[in-house]
Amino acid sequence: MQLHFFLKLLRESFRDLIPIIVVILFFQLAVIQAVPEGWVGTSIGLFIVGVGLAIFLLGLEVGIFPVGEKLAKDFAGHGSVYWILFFGFMIGFGTTIAEPALVVIAEKAAAISSGRIDATVLRFVVAFAVGFAILLGVYRIIKGHPIHYYIIAGYFLVVGTTFFAPNEIVGLAYDLGGVTTSTVTVPLVAALGIGLASSIKGRNPVIDGFGLIAFASLTPMIFVQVYGIAVYNMVEAKEVADVVMQTAPSSPTDISAESIMRGIIGVVGDVLPILAIILFFQYGVIKKQIEDLKSVIFGFAMVIIGLYAFILGLEMGLFSLGETMAFQLTQQNSTLLIYAFAFAIGFSTTMAEPALMAIAKKSKEISDGKINDFVLRFFVAGGVAIGIALGAFRIVDGGHIHYYIIVGYMIVIALTFIAPKYIIPVAYDSGGVTTSTVTVPLVAALGIGLATNIDGRSPLIDGFGLIAFASLFPMITVMLYGIITEKLGVKSDSEIEAKHKVEGALKGIGVEDMKLSTVNVDGSTEHTHSLTLAFNAVVIIVPKDKQEDALHAARDAGASGVTILDGEGMGLSEMDNFYRMNYEVSDAILLFILPESLVSGVIKSIIHRLHITTTGDGIAFSFPLTHMKGISLRQQDIFEKNENLKEDS
Repeated sequence: MQLHFFLKLLRESFRDLIPIIVVILFFQLAVIQAVPEGWVGTSIGLFIVGVGLAIFLLGLEVGIFPVGEKLAKDFAGHGSVYWILFFGFMIGFGTTIAEPALVVIAEKAAAISSGRIDATVLRFVVAFAVGFAILLGVYRIIKGHPIHYYIIAGYFLVVGTTFFAPNEIVGLAYDLGGVTTSTVTVPLVAALGIGLASSIKGRNPVIDGFGLIAFASLTPMIFVQVYGIAVYNMVEAKEVADVVMQTAPSSPTDISAESIMRGIIGVVGDVLPILAIILFFQYGVIKKQIEDLKSVIFGFAMVIIGLYAFILGLEMGLFSLGETMAFQLTQQNSTLLIYAFAFAIGFSTTMAEPALMAIAKKSKEISDGKINDFVLRFFVAGGVAIGIALGAFRIVDGGHIHYYIIVGYMIVIALTFIAPKYIIPVAYDSGGVTTSTVTVPLVAALGIGLATNIDGRSPLIDGFGLIAFASLFPMITVMLYGIITEKLGVKSDSEIEAKHKVEGALKGIGVEDMKLSTVNVDGSTEHTHSLTLAFNAVVIIVPKDKQEDALHAARDAGASGVTILDGEGMGLSEMDNFYRMNYEVSDAILLFILPESLVSGVIKSIIHRLHITTTGDGIAFSFPLTHMKGISLRQQDIFEKNENLKEDS
């Protein structure tokens, strides 16, 4: 089952890398008109990226998402608000302090600030800001406050501090608001928010569950600007020897056993704080065992291996190739080419962003199909592309970044009062998940490279800021997506199903009550029990690549076993010659034998997860069974049935 699921993720990963490959090939061959050096290493690196991404996503599904959501639900039932808030702070702080993208940006800022900015202190400031953000976001979910009040107040604080902060710190602060939400942090924080909102009465997982990532992107901008005001007023500049920006192409990473070991240890160091925090709160505070511990350990191991393979693949050639192309484009004397490359690279890298894939999939699941995951990713990628292109224009033009950001915030605030409520938290979070493992290095290289090669531009003042643009504009495009779906009348799967039920009732279509049949039930004891218990056969016919999704949905609804058959299907209306048909196994037939009480929930879970009643392919139906022999139920099932019979009598 896990192998089939992994192969499905592998296909999707390589499909999502195609836009990056197309962009690079087009600009390299058609515009720059040169075959890049080390193209073999780059090709191998892209292959490793695809495999690593699939392993990483498998680990998320198996380990991080279930643990995060279960922990959030346990905290909601624990009843201690202070422990929940402390947990939120520690998750934010612990996952940010070791964030690789933050380390890179902090060290670069320290190098070009004449010694005023200390890289370690800057990382602690940002980590504390993110911890405070998650704490504040969890408090909002508990209280049920509308998210836009917090976000709008945060925007005013960002803009207010901008007018007091030195120019050298503004772009850096805006960028650090984007790099704090990492590939590992985003899924866990999202699971925490959704789990809390699902467990607290009166909260909506879509409206209240999302938004934590938006807080984590906003507060660092405020904290870092305050830090900048302090250091630029109190700390004297020092002479820093040999501070030279690397504008020439860098060489691809050399691979050795030692470098692989260092890389894996580095990724373990990034994931270890998260694991330590989870274990402390799971066993020390909640004092409960982790369910299915083997699967959780397996999931975390897959996250580590997948994330390392993903980063290794990028370093094997893609980073150096991106830096090379940014340098070469600045030598072309064509600003339009720079803007086109910025747009294309922003779109393609975002479509392949692992954190965005995780959030988009979760958005589709909990919105009951109203949010389409691919369309959401498309709108987010479009926003990033527009933002990076506009940010490149700002560097070329030499304008002040805060004017662009203030106008962008004004548009976001205006759309907040127009867009449907369910899309607003998703839009705010989309701004944070776009700047992670894939996007940050390429975008940072482009911005600093442009500022270094254009006369009159400062790498410190003008080079930073592209990541801030990449975080801002997806909020606008995603809210526009929500407005468009409302105008088009897009409905959720439940709304469509309810409509069909109403139409069926108006036509006089009803469902007769099923008669109970006597069956033999083999429980966990040595005896055979005879119960008056109705069983149904549930048959699900779905495309082969949707089999795993259907099984997960059935398991979540209470199904404990399944028989899987291969199916061959075709439309008879288009058959020309029966004997010349080429048969291929294209469908999976899933057969469940279930107590009648579980039938409705299992079918509903599957048709919602696969969107069978709307855009998905598949057939789901059930029929009653009589004279059932040989099926096993738990003693708990028998006990519950007997209790129900007593209550009825």
